[in-house]
Amino acid sequence: MLAIAGLATLSACTKKEEVTLQVQTKYGILEGFEENGVKKFLGVPFAQAPVGELRWKAPQPVQPWEGVRDAKQFGNDPMQPDIFGDMSFRGPARSEDCLYLNIWTTAATTDEALPVLIYFNGGGLMAGSGSEPRYDGAAIAKEGVIGVTANYREGVFGFFAHPELTAASDYKGSGNYGFLDQVAAIKWVKENIAAFGGNPDRITIVGESAGSFSVSLLMCSPLSKDLIAGAMLSSGAEVLPYNPSSQADADAAGAALLKEAGIASLADAMALNADSLQKILPPKGMSTVVLDGYFMKESADAVFEKGQQAQVPLLAGWNSLEGHPAQMLQGQAPTLQNFKNALKAQFGDMTDEILNAYGIAADEDVMSQKGLDLASDLFTGFPTWKACDYHVKNSSQPVYRYHYMHPRPQVSAKMGDKVGALAGGVREKTEEEKKAAQQPEIAPGAVHSADIEYAMGNLDTNEYYDWQKEDYDISKLFLTYYANFCKTGNPNGEGLPKWTAITKDNLDNAPVMKIDVESKEVASPEKENAYRTLEKFYRNRK
Repeated sequence: MLAIAGLATLSACTKKEEVTLQVQTKYGILEGFEENGVKKFLGVPFAQAPVGELRWKAPQPVQPWEGVRDAKQFGNDPMQPDIFGDMSFRGPARSEDCLYLNIWTTAATTDEALPVLIYFNGGGLMAGSGSEPRYDGAAIAKEGVIGVTANYREGVFGFFAHPELTAASDYKGSGNYGFLDQVAAIKWVKENIAAFGGNPDRITIVGESAGSFSVSLLMCSPLSKDLIAGAMLSSGAEVLPYNPSSQADADAAGAALLKEAGIASLADAMALNADSLQKILPPKGMSTVVLDGYFMKESADAVFEKGQQAQVPLLAGWNSLEGHPAQMLQGQAPTLQNFKNALKAQFGDMTDEILNAYGIAADEDVMSQKGLDLASDLFTGFPTWKACDYHVKNSSQPVYRYHYMHPRPQVSAKMGDKVGALAGGVREKTEEEKKAAQQPEIAPGAVHSADIEYAMGNLDTNEYYDWQKEDYDISKLFLTYYANFCKTGNPNGEGLPKWTAITKDNLDNAPVMKIDVESKEVASPEKENAYRTLEKFYRNRK
């Protein structure tokens, strides 16, 4: 069966056919629309709706349909609470029936065999959607890369484990349904993208935050690692210091969650409608990934250490203001002693060694870039670095690392009494902010998630900010790096600042692309030493 499917895919790649607004997929005909030179196919089902008896089960293949299916509007967004109130969605509703993907292509014929990018959204595995404007694939499609976004089940719908679910499943596991949805989306693209003018052997996956953690796992899972040609991590990876959960621990956490919510049994939980289940979110006590023996048989660290991850080019990085020392100080004055006291609860006897590794030796260092670097690394920087480190040591593939530096501009004046928020939108000013004579100062760097619109060329989809020429210039550079990497596994191109891959030979003085108004490659053995110091702590902790 697999051999026949492979031959069918190869045939679709080599036979030249026009890519029209009606495309024949394995499951039926889709009809999209064209806008500004980009063909769009929205709300494409890549698995059966995970409702009824399919709730908390691995995604099932799409049922073929008769006739022409309309693909002109986004499908439902995943069920989720308003964790990030400024997230913007384009789906008609939030629903358990949410397993849809979206395709943007400029291919005129199937023999163009364009590279493909699949973007998995962030949101803490509890929120987000492929319909969010910041992930829109139109801009990268104009760069000659087919853009795809795909929903996956969030929160309790995607990551709930329970002993009865584990016992009933074919693979004797539960809890990784959202990740399995991502695998199903990749497989659907692999099977069908040739009909949209794409190359099924040139799929690059990317995600930001929770999406980035997901991509690192997809690189390691036996279900997906052989399906991709490249991977990009944006602010996160499921490696040190993060630990997976055993199936037994995940089952126990799920059973406790039901008990805490006053739900007597799994059968009672199954009988609840989605809105009622939503009340037990956020899913406290749940691991981001379960060692279910199916999606993940061992930790991502173990897979990377053995060199058994996807042997593909990797592009990875994080932002300059992923975290802030003020978060650790919790209202205390930013003195060296207060900062040291705040860190001791985590680092104990290694506190001074870690502060020294980051060059934090005086009061003025705490709120400097040195302090910002440490706070950012403790959130997403270090694990992203460690995934790169693993891949350099245990693959023969190139690794390109970046540090995104550019802060967003001020919120547009037309937004009135609003300021920037966590997910790229805006929030109402606090009373203190309203009393201030001017807008709050621009953050001293790129906050978590600020890179998304730039990297995907989607500044114009976010009308909240007063974008300037320099913002568009940076976005064009970032988007071009992304597109080049999808095409060749190498971000470099004519007219772009040279970006050197990290290798075993330059690992201790690794070249890093600083993306900013004046983007340039730098190398800092001091920073590499700081990461090694953090690694020493994480490996030695009890």
